[in-house]
Amino acid sequence: MIEVKKLTLKYPSGKGVFELDFSVKKGEVMGYLGPNGAGKTTTIRALLGFMHPNSGSCTIGGLDCSSKAPEIQKTLGYIPGEIAFLDDMNGNEFLRFMHDMRGTKDTDRQKQLIEMFELDPKGKIKKFSKGMKQKLGIITAFMHNPDVLILDEPTSGLDPLMQNRFVELILREKAKGKTILMSSHIFEEVEKTCDNVLIIKDGRIVKESDVQTLKNSQRKGFTIKPADIASASQLLQNAGFEVCNTADDAIEVFVTGENIDRFIKAAAQFTILNFDVKTQSLEDIFMQFYGREGK
Repeated sequence: MIEVKKLTLKYPSGKGVFELDFSVKKGEVMGYLGPNGAGKTTTIRALLGFMHPNSGSCTIGGLDCSSKAPEIQKTLGYIPGEIAFLDDMNGNEFLRFMHDMRGTKDTDRQKQLIEMFELDPKGKIKKFSKGMKQKLGIITAFMHNPDVLILDEPTSGLDPLMQNRFVELILREKAKGKTILMSSHIFEEVEKTCDNVLIIKDGRIVKESDVQTLKNSQRKGFTIKPADIASASQLLQNAGFEVCNTADDAIEVFVTGENIDRFIKAAAQFTILNFDVKTQSLEDIFMQFYGREGK
């Protein structure tokens, strides 16, 4: 449903996106991860037809994103990273305006979404809070029942309850076979909703993986307070583990699944006063790609 082939789009500064290759199948939710400036929004602008690539191509539903942008946008659901509204309108006027733009008339879905996100759309948009504007953006993106959705930081400004409602909405849409590309900084949101993830760094995709495989690659972190920190550190280093000292006379060791038994046997050789375990989040895994050489 979404296909990007050898896409390069450069800014005069030399930044941009380079040789991007990926696709999102029907019924798939793809997470698009990376820090600000990595190239996520540039990719999305190319998919929306707002910017034209220097080389390569991108299509949605088989339609070229550059030449068929108006046709694509009528049936696409889109939440921009920075939502701009016609502030002189009230919320209901804006929703009617969007229906007119798309040539849609059925408002049943709109009413369901307004109720789900507890939005009163009667007031002037310029008086809406950040969270209310985000809710209006979500309703606008989903109310015409699109088959493809492109969402750029969709829960920005929402409180935790509404973030959970959004996760529920994505899971329902996924069950209906909708295709979704979602940029997000909220890793719990990605873990709950996405089938696969793309990690982009400096305009290039550095990792493509299904979420389960990425989660399975998690390392466990062990924080140990030994009776003798110097000898404990030496024992673990001799066993082949990388050890970091912490400020409170403890040591921290990260261990992958296949090495846990060897780690426990090495730790059993010294006296432990305190022991704590933490599992890497998806965010920790993601940050591995930004802490490597050449970042």
